[in-house]
Amino acid sequence: MSELKEMFQSADWSKEKHVPVIECADTVKKGDIAKVLLSVGKAIPHPNTTEHHIRWIDLYFLADGEKFPYQVAKSEFAAHGESTQGPNTGTVFASPEVTVAFKTDKSGTIMASSYCNIHGLWSSSRRIEVK
Repeated sequence: MSELKEMFQSADWSKEKHVPVIECADTVKKGDIAKVLLSVGKAIPHPNTTEHHIRWIDLYFLADGEKFPYQVAKSEFAAHGESTQGPNTGTVFASPEVTVAFKTDKSGTIMASSYCNIHGLWSSSRRIEVK
């Protein structure tokens, strides 16, 4: 039997178009808002067509010393060029990119996961220090 955790793939985002990219400051002042830009396909664009697209990106934060992460955001992308005229004939194609802002008094790890309708689950993480 497979476990969900075994389904997540990860790689270097500069060489793999499905990995969620986490862009943020390495250090945030205590009490300030941390702004995080999440995207998929930064170095190698993802197609984002009706047949092949990123469905969602999630953001979690695991504070140092805590057992479980907090879910900070879930962003769904619903427009992939579909229409009644057929695949890729619609006028809207979502771009898998979102900015999230949150505040924390603890350093920890930002974790992102994304889902491609063809290539499955992907994840990445990045450390952030609060001073």
